[in-house]
Amino acid sequence: MLAKVVRKLPHLVVIVLFGLIVVYEPKTTSVAGPNPKDPAHEDLTRIEYPSHATIAWKAHFIRPEETLESLFGKDWIYVARFNRIDRRHVYPGMTIKVPVDMAACRSYCPLPAEYEPAKRHEKYILIDLTEQWIAGYEYGKLKISAPAATGAAGHETPTGLFQIDARDQTHSSSLYKTEDQSDQYPMDNAMRFHVGEDDVAYWIHARDLPGKPASHGCVGLYDEEMQNRVYGAPEKPVLLDSQRFYDWAVGEEEYEDDPGSAELLEDAPMVEVRGSLPVYRK
Repeated sequence: MLAKVVRKLPHLVVIVLFGLIVVYEPKTTSVAGPNPKDPAHEDLTRIEYPSHATIAWKAHFIRPEETLESLFGKDWIYVARFNRIDRRHVYPGMTIKVPVDMAACRSYCPLPAEYEPAKRHEKYILIDLTEQWIAGYEYGKLKISAPAATGAAGHETPTGLFQIDARDQTHSSSLYKTEDQSDQYPMDNAMRFHVGEDDVAYWIHARDLPGKPASHGCVGLYDEEMQNRVYGAPEKPVLLDSQRFYDWAVGEEEYEDDPGSAELLEDAPMVEVRGSLPVYRK
């Protein structure tokens, strides 16, 4: 494979280049809570992921004082991944799916262990909208995977074959701010994979995962360090998928030293986005 290339840009040019790109993200970083349009509170059993048909599960209504940790101990991570949800978004009154066989849940991954289109690529990223899941392959073999939150209905993540062309470890939204209006919405560990004809940019980056498609087009991954910095919770970050994917795809082992600011890349991984949004039963 050709040597990886990083094209460093003068600081002013980077500002101009990235400043012209519209990034869709939630307008505020709000406190987790029930969906006001859902009088029964959030019910994740309504979301139909095809792979959930292969693992028996039961519904669990979250009661006051219950958390994923108190309910499932060390297995809380696997239950969170199974539901595509982060700890901040688990609250009393909502309903989640609980796998009957926790051993099967520990090895759960809805995407294939080998993927034919990725076999001729050193690194290849597959994003499945129907499963709300992302996977990284090396010459066709699965190396890394995680739940994701893609664009919600009306703001779907574009499908097709793309390529990462920029990285920005400390990226933030150019349009949207945090709830207290003190800072721009954080998009840590950002990897840009597409810019539409309307100059809308699509990134893979850190964000909240509420258990369903939720963004305005970008692809969000767990990052509890970002959540701790912005919300003060969780107190002890554990889930750091955006960092893992960033390091694997565009980290310093593959490219030159990362300055932590915007850089254009060449020869970065291909990104395939496939499928359609999962069915949400009313």
